[in-house]
Amino acid sequence: MRSSPTAARWLLAIAALSVAGVAAALVSQHVFNMPPCPWCVLQRAIYLAIAAVCLIGAALALPLARRTAGALTLLLALIGAAAALYQELVAAKSASCNLTFADKVMSALGLDSVLPWLFQVYASCADAAVALLGVPYAYWSLALFAALGLGAARVAFGRP
Repeated sequence: MRSSPTAARWLLAIAALSVAGVAAALVSQHVFNMPPCPWCVLQRAIYLAIAAVCLIGAALALPLARRTAGALTLLLALIGAAAALYQELVAAKSASCNLTFADKVMSALGLDSVLPWLFQVYASCADAAVALLGVPYAYWSLALFAALGLGAARVAFGRP
């Protein structure tokens, strides 16, 4: 049985929004000189993982594959939301976020040495705590993870 093209469209939209979130972060970093902290780059990695899962799920026409992609995306969105909340509520209030969970994960993945323009940490969490339109960046990220999670839930648990 083939999956509905609607599930593929949802997955493609989620992937596009994830990549757009990373693009916005890169514009903030490279155009507006807002250097990222470890929790910022961890969220970038989560957004790109979400995009990859969604693109793979959209490419597979089997309903189970698309539902699985939706469920995995939902899990990643929840992890990303937790990272955004931790960044704003805990890490942004500390002078140093060196050797935190986010720093250890990013070091273990080695993405900072492969793609430094995307994943290199340039600021402490306190220094990276900036706002856009009066709202902290971490909350914008939280909102995007919530939207992605809702879309993923639609794919994972919606009618086939």
